[in-house]
Amino acid sequence: MGKLQTYKQRKWLLILALLLVVLFIASITVGSSSLSINRILPTLFGQGTFKESFILFSVRLPRVVILILAGMALAMAGSLLQSVTRNDLADPGIIGINAGAGVGITCFYLFVQSDIQHFAFVLPLIGFISAIITAAVIYLLSYEKSKGIQPIRFVLIGFGFATALSGLMMVLISSAEDEQVQFVASWIAGNIWGTDWPFVVALLPWLLICLPIIFYKASTLNILAMNEPTAIGLGVPLQKDRFLFIVLAVALAAAAVSITGGISFIGLMAPHIAKNLVGPRHQLFLPVALFIGPILLVLADTLGRNVFETSSLPTGIVVALIGAPYFIYLLKKK
Repeated sequence: MGKLQTYKQRKWLLILALLLVVLFIASITVGSSSLSINRILPTLFGQGTFKESFILFSVRLPRVVILILAGMALAMAGSLLQSVTRNDLADPGIIGINAGAGVGITCFYLFVQSDIQHFAFVLPLIGFISAIITAAVIYLLSYEKSKGIQPIRFVLIGFGFATALSGLMMVLISSAEDEQVQFVASWIAGNIWGTDWPFVVALLPWLLICLPIIFYKASTLNILAMNEPTAIGLGVPLQKDRFLFIVLAVALAAAAVSITGGISFIGLMAPHIAKNLVGPRHQLFLPVALFIGPILLVLADTLGRNVFETSSLPTGIVVALIGAPYFIYLLKKK
């Protein structure tokens, strides 16, 4: 990496960090019950009123922290999938990974008779198991022994799985009670539901385990992003590393959507924007994408909660309104 590229990366990291701080403050201050900016620090240090403390610590702060962690997870998952499949259209939501996690969570919710909030630590694991099965099937169907994974087939098969699994979720809830239907429909729409501190604690370990591995093996990702013969010629254990990165991508995506709901396009947009800012080398764009994912998700959530006075718009729908045109643009471009 040249000095100019490193300087550009640091510049954008600083800009994006400041932007994330601004959005963080905006997200915890605006809403149906406002909390003025000059009251944030006193409330953080225990000098706020009961109402201010409740709004900050029980409502706004855990929600924003979850959005930041989920945005990071989805951005990294999308980056890994795009590199491993060498397909710029790969995204956990578009190719069925999120829907695979959703089917497992739906089955768990419908057949385990208890308050689902009690299973904050179990849900990411349930989502991971069902998502990894989905990813394995999609991978096998899009793989050719002589040519390796076929990028276009991978996206098309994944998109078909996403549609079919979303339909399966609707079939599963067709005879369910109203409360169960409401939860699953809310999950599909990407309406952030896990907004308590236990969900923060449930999501954080997945990032702490996966992110160091991803950054440590960033140079391997650069090689995997090349064509198959080149990667093999450079001595990369292709199948082993590809399997590892797919597992990491599925783990991050499943952990995020098990708590936030079925949010797509963050994993598509964040890597693309990062590459446009600092270039395609993973050592450069992965840290930038790690900031862009949370920025997009926090922005979408803040807009969704405040655009309409009478009701809020699910975060997943706001992200889709931004991401769907971007996906169509990439589809035409590629």
